[in-house]
Amino acid sequence: MAVVYDPSRQYEIKVWDVECRKDPARTLMARIYQPQATGPLPVLLDLHGGAWNDQDRTANAPVDERLAASGILVVAIDMRRAHEAPYPASVADVNYGIRWLKNGAPEWNGDPATVGALGSSSGGHELQLCAMRPRDPRYAALSLPEASHLDATLAYVIVRSPISDPYARYEQAKRMQRDNLIKASETYFNPWETIFEGNPQRILERGEPVTLPPMFVLQGELDDNVLPAVQEKFVATYRKAGGEIDYELFLGCEHRWIIKPGPQTDRAIEMIKAFIARQLRAPQPLG
Repeated sequence: MAVVYDPSRQYEIKVWDVECRKDPARTLMARIYQPQATGPLPVLLDLHGGAWNDQDRTANAPVDERLAASGILVVAIDMRRAHEAPYPASVADVNYGIRWLKNGAPEWNGDPATVGALGSSSGGHELQLCAMRPRDPRYAALSLPEASHLDATLAYVIVRSPISDPYARYEQAKRMQRDNLIKASETYFNPWETIFEGNPQRILERGEPVTLPPMFVLQGELDDNVLPAVQEKFVATYRKAGGEIDYELFLGCEHRWIIKPGPQTDRAIEMIKAFIARQLRAPQPLG
């Protein structure tokens, strides 16, 4: 049966946690938001922010709940934080999470061929890297023996306030004298040179061979953490490289506006649902 997604529909949802992966640092959990609807359902992986150092799978719950209620199986996962393991560990967690979700989605009434992902802030950075380099051996280093045929390719990518250029964000943190963000970058990018290697903007500028899934970037106008000008540069570079990318600037909004109730949050969620609906119109290969 083909996936049918009508963004205007509303469903009750069931929410529970499952184990995603046991790591020496800790057990990484996943939160499942399952619409109580006839499937198969489209599937969305959610990746939290927290400057690579904080937060967990619950950080984006208000958005996850609303997207799930429209008929999307949403799964939010934990990722290792920088004090547990620096880059590229959290990107490997994302790569594993995509493969794990493709394998497990049918159990929760989801269609694995439709898996896309939503990443916020540093989660957006990790998602961009994984989406652009889905078969990078460093990112795919965590084995999933029960589904060794799967890879981490995605049907689409949605990023809210992504750190598309982590070095530019580091320089902005220094200008704003935000010691917590300076330290967060220095803890995650260790050795420091990886801030240029694991940098979506620099990857595109270097002309590396990359995968370019359809992407939607949502950016707050008043964000002084990740500047709109930096985001617009990434969007232009992604488009120049041949990628399909949508960009929307939300007036009067700062870095984390989307988790706060309000008309701009409502508009963002409606735009995300519409973007997903457009991507689902074409059949997606299962990688």
